[in-house]
Formats: sequence, structure tokens, C-alpha cells
Amino acid sequence: MTDLIKRSLLLRMGIAMGTITLLAFVGMLSSVFIAETSEGQASAINQAGTLRMQSYRIANNVSNIPDGAINPERTMEARLLADEFQERLLSPRLTGALAKTDAPTIHSSYQEVTEQWRNVIRPAIEGYLSQLEQDGRQTVTSDRLRSEYLSRVDDFVQRVDRMVNILEHEVETQIRLLRLIQVISLFLTTLVVFVTMYLMHTDVLAPLRELLAAAKSVRRGDFSPRVNDRVDDELGQLGKAFNVMAEDLSKKYADMESMVRKKTQDLERSNRSLELLYNTSRRLSELPIDYTIFEILIKDIEILAGTGPGTICLGESGQNQAFKLASTRESVFELPDICTPPNCKACFAGNDSHYVEVKRGEIDPLRVFSTPIKDKEKQYGVLLLEVSSQHPLEEWQKRLLETVASHIAIALNMAQRSSESRMLALLEERGVIARELHDSLAQSLSYLKIQVARLDDAVSKGDNGEKILVITSELREGLNRAYRQLRELLTTFRLRMDKEGLNSALEKTVAEFSQRGNLEIKLANTLGGCKLSPNSEIHVIQVVREALSNVLRHSLAQHAVVSTRCNVDGDVTIAIDDDGVGMPKDTQREHHYGLAIMQERAQGVSGELQILSSAMGGTRIELSFSAAGKWQSVDRKSSIEQGESA
Repeated sequence: MTDLIKRSLLLRMGIAMGTITLLAFVGMLSSVFIAETSEGQASAINQAGTLRMQSYRIANNVSNIPDGAINPERTMEARLLADEFQERLLSPRLTGALAKTDAPTIHSSYQEVTEQWRNVIRPAIEGYLSQLEQDGRQTVTSDRLRSEYLSRVDDFVQRVDRMVNILEHEVETQIRLLRLIQVISLFLTTLVVFVTMYLMHTDVLAPLRELLAAAKSVRRGDFSPRVNDRVDDELGQLGKAFNVMAEDLSKKYADMESMVRKKTQDLERSNRSLELLYNTSRRLSELPIDYTIFEILIKDIEILAGTGPGTICLGESGQNQAFKLASTRESVFELPDICTPPNCKACFAGNDSHYVEVKRGEIDPLRVFSTPIKDKEKQYGVLLLEVSSQHPLEEWQKRLLETVASHIAIALNMAQRSSESRMLALLEERGVIARELHDSLAQSLSYLKIQVARLDDAVSKGDNGEKILVITSELREGLNRAYRQLRELLTTFRLRMDKEGLNSALEKTVAEFSQRGNLEIKLANTLGGCKLSPNSEIHVIQVVREALSNVLRHSLAQHAVVSTRCNVDGDVTIAIDDDGVGMPKDTQREHHYGLAIMQERAQGVSGELQILSSAMGGTRIELSFSAAGKWQSVDRKSSIEQGESA
């Protein structure tokens, strides 16, 4: 039980409150009990006090009876006083109060007074009054009886007075007892209250203050304070729980700080990786790509990836020699370079990243991390970075370097494809130039050669001057035509597409041909947002220029309209209408080289060229092709080239 009380603060507080309640209940119960037992005591004392007075009234009445003739009223008054005394003696006010007390002195005193009254005093009074009534006056016998009565009254009154004193003493005893109970109850209540307050201070308030101070420290982030948990009560258990919680929070806070530091390091590492990848993409997207860009890229790798000097070597797997594209290593005299046999074979060994030990004579070998530069299984070279043998690369650094190497491979692949694309475009354009030279200027030169042969033959035969003049006139006309064709070809070859695109080129072309001759040319451009590939724009502008050149030279037209249209499906229509004399018959078109050139241009955009009659009365040259299809074919061609390169 004692251990249970020590372990339970609530039980101790309950016992204290129960003790205070019990003391209060005892005090109230004793007050109620004493008040209950004392009820009627004052009335009984008063009633007993009237007995003394009544005794003296009876004695006074008896002593004042005259000696002469007896007055019946006086004897009746004496009897009435005696009856009244007896009535008061037996009154419930007195007997009821006596019945509530167990004090033997009170009951014995009352019994003595009652017996004295019944056996002595009342018979004496009755005897005296009866003798008076019998004699009719005072006689010797009546005087003797009166004297006997009066002599016994004092003793009787003393007995009555003793009974009253006993009653008063009993009441005072009860009052003193009540006072004593109240004082003891108050003292014990005060003592219990002080003990309870002390226990509240030591067992409740002090631990709560300690808990509050520790909680404030925890709220500020200080998990070191601990509370007293040596007591096994509720607050002690709460203190133990708080200490365990503070210990757990301290560990978790330390773990969280460690996690935050780790996450911060990861974020910084990710930031460096993203920065390196961004710089790599940005630098490799700058054209043209040269060795200086790769050197700057290697320096970025050294700073952001935390490696030593690096080198980019181009070559294929299995080769014993490679080409050093860029390097940030400083050459050391009498020490072999990295990109020298037999190091190449070790650097290019395998298709995955690996470490290479480069021997450098008597000094320690150089530890190099080799990452293949490859795109879609095609290897262009290796990225070599010096690393410390004491601090090998982490996995994130390896993955980052492999990603950078793949970016370099993509850039090299794109540069190679761009070079091939430019070469193909150059060869294609050279073929077009060769065909145009063959179809125009070469034919004119052949014609001039024939005319010169005719002139030589005429001179050698000694023909007349008129025939020679005709030949020279034709020769001059052929030279002028050849010179005009040469100028047109030069103008065509110098054609360039500026940043403003096809619309601006069409406007400039229309303005140029309008100024060449007496020809009014209008442009109805409704291409809108239709996007053409650069190759398609070149072919379109060349077809328009060739068609306007034919209109200007052969149609004898006064007006011409160049119209462009593109529908929602990407179908493009380029039309050139004029009000001239129209095209010759099919048999006369065989040697019309301009039409052949336009047909080749139409095939260059996978389109169709039609020669129709125009609503204006002349000829309509109409080129139709699909812009979307052309873009798809270009993309498909690029994808095929990528597949072949892979």
C-alpha cells in the first residue's frame, strides 16, 4: 500500500482531499450530534429554574396564611401552586431533555427531586392544607405541619438547585466538547492543507516547472536538458517519457541535420551536374565547333566534376593511334603524353568506362579515367580525365562524365552530318549549275562555234562580203544572247535567301523583273503561316525567276501575276500567269531549256510542274507540291542518314 501511494500522485492528492473532507465531515457531524443532544437543554434548565421559584412561591403562600379564620381561596391557591410545581416537574420540556442525555448524575438528581417532592414536600403541603381545612383555623398541629414543611423547603430547593447546576454543567460539557472537536478538526484540516500544499509544491509544481523549462529548451532546439525522473508517480513517469522523447528527438534532429547536409550536398552536386550539362549543351551548340570549345568544356568538367586535367582523343576501338582533339594537360619534358602508343590501345579497350594506368618511366604511373565518346554504338573517341588514386571517382561523377561524353558524341555526329549535308547540297547545286550551264551557255557557245566554222569556211572560199556580214551578224547576235544568258546565270547563282525568308525574296524578284522591261508584275502571296524547308524555298524562287525570265523574253506580255497559295493540308501552289502570246506547240518545246530547268526544280521539291493556258490569255506555269511531305521526306532522309552513320 505504501508503494502504491508513493507511485501514485493522484492517490496522494486524493487521500489529502479525502482527509480534509473527512475532517470537515467529522466537525459538522459532531456539531450536528451535539446540537441534537443539546436540544431542549436550555429549556430544561429554565424549567428546572422555575421549580426553585415555584418552591419559594409555595413556601411564601403557606407562610402567609393568616392565623385567623381560614380563607378557602388561600388554601386553593396553595394547592394550585403545588399542582403547578408538579406539572413543571413532570413537564416534557424537562423530562424530554433528560431523556436525551445519558449522564447518571442528571437522572439521579432528577430522581431525588422527584422522590423528595412526591414523598416529602407534596405530602407535607397536603397534610398542612388538609389540617387547616379540618380545623378551620391555625392550630398547634397545623403550625407544626407548616414548620415541618418550611424546614424542608430549603433542602428541597438545594436539591432542585443542584439538579439545575448539573444540567448547566452537562450543557457546558457538551459545548466544551464541541469546541474541542472543532479546534482539533480545524487544526488537523490546517495541517493537512499545509501538508497538501507542500506536496503540491514539491511533487507537482516543482516537476511541472522543470518540465516547462525543459520544454522551452526543446522548443528552442536545445535537446540536452533532462528532468528528474527518480520518482515513480505520474509526473515521474511523465518525466521519464519526456527524457526518452528528448533523447529520441535529439537523435532524430541529429539524423535530420545529417540528412539535410546530405541532401544539400546532393543538391549542390546535382546543381553542379546540371550546370556542367547546361554548359556542355550550350558550348556544343555553338557553331562552328573547334578545339577551343572543347578545351573550355574540359575546363568546365575539371571545375564542376572535381577531376584533374583532361584530354579528348578521337579514334576507334582497337586502334593503336588516335588524334588528340583538345587537351588541358601541360606537356612535361621527357615524359610521354597520354595520347601516344601503346596507351591508345589501353584507353580504347572495351566499350565501357574504365581506369587506365599510364606509365611514365620511373615516376608513379598516371591514373586516368577513360570514358568512350559514342552515340548509338558508334564510337568517335574517348574522354580522358586524370584522377587521384587516393580519391577515386564516385558513381555520380562517373555517370556525369559518361553523359558529357555522350553529348560530345552527339555534337560530333551532328557536326559530321551537317558537313555531309552541306557537301550533298553543294554537290546538288553544282549539278544544277552544270546542267544550267550546259543547257544555256554551252549551247550558245556550240552555236557560236558553228558560226565561227561557217565564217572560216566562207573566208577560205573567198565568199562575197554579204554572206560574211550575215554570218558575223548571227555571230554577234549569238554572242549577245550568250552574254545575256551568262548575266542571268550569274544573277541566279548569286541568289541568297535572307532572314526574312521566301516572302521577301518573292517581293524582290517581282521588283527586279518589273524594272527589266515594260512588264507590270503583281504578287498575290497567300502562303500565310505555311512553313517551307530552305531547299523548297530555293527551288520555288528559282522556278519563279525562270518563269518570269521566259515571260519577259518570249511572251510579249504586258501584265503578269505571281500567286502563291497554301491550304490547311500543306499543299502549296505557285502560279505565274501572263497575257502574252502563249507557249508554242509541244514539238517546238523540245529545245526550250528553261522549261527543262523548271522541271528539274519541281522534281527537287517532289512536286509537279504544269504548263496551262492562263485566264489572262497567255500562259500559266503552275508548280504544286506538299510542304508537309517535303518536311517529312527531309526528316526521313535525316533519320536514314543517322541510321547509316550508326
